Amino acid sequence: MRKRSEKTPRVPAVPLAKGVSIGGGRPLVFFLGPCAIEGLDVSLRAARFLRRAAERAGVPLVFKSSYDKANRSALRNFRGPGLEEGLRVLRAVKEETGLPVISDVHEAWQAVPAAEVLDVLQVPAFLCRQTDLLLACGRTGRPVNVKKGQWMAPEDMGNVRDKIASTGNRKVLLCERGTAFGYRNLVVDMRSLPTMRSLGQPVVYDAGHSVQRPGGLGRASGGDRGMILHLARAAVAVGVDGVFLECHEDPDRALSDGPNSFPLREVPRLLDALLAVDAAARG
Repeated sequence: MRKRSEKTPRVPAVPLAKGVSIGGGRPLVFFLGPCAIEGLDVSLRAARFLRRAAERAGVPLVFKSSYDKANRSALRNFRGPGLEEGLRVLRAVKEETGLPVISDVHEAWQAVPAAEVLDVLQVPAFLCRQTDLLLACGRTGRPVNVKKGQWMAPEDMGNVRDKIASTGNRKVLLCERGTAFGYRNLVVDMRSLPTMRSLGQPVVYDAGHSVQRPGGLGRASGGDRGMILHLARAAVAVGVDGVFLECHEDPDRALSDGPNSFPLREVPRLLDALLAVDAAARG
């Protein structure tokens, strides 16, 4: 098997938090946690479990959960606790577990208060071309993970990178989460991973949202949870720097994105499987 360096370009390392960097040939970084913050207890249980799983596997972990899901399918769907309470929960997770944290930023004014707590700011796919939002996130100096819009070519993420870099912040991650293929369906073109990596930034693969069925349940999105591990293996084999995955202790009861959330208890098995593929791909 060819070494990864022959398949995909190597990118410079981007520091995410103390002791955690992504890219530059470093080990895979995992971004894991419940889709939306459902309360302090749920978040802490997930974070404690994930920390133990990451320590056992010897991988760096960033805890993910959203304080607001502003693009839900229907008006009355659960969005999360909001900025102030959500950041309080994420601060508590950091303090108790020592894990760095990431969450979505939806509006430019949120960037500064969010950066006071978050180690990494995330821009949702629907907002990846919002110039004011990208600039606001860039000006915080925090690393920014931008999800590629479902309608965008991977090459076009170079413009996204340039917007953030114009602030002097080059700590940009580009995230693949599938491309719209007809109504209520996403398809992952694995060619997009090396294409985005050729832009000179670390690439993250979002394994859960890639199997989402947007609006597939009418008032909410569906998903094909059983395909998560298969697609994640494929992405790691092609070559990525990080894996993003929403996981929940009981996905069928999750308040947001349950159909494409991975069972928390199965995360250790997933880590083992992906690390085995990564080791083979690195030669």
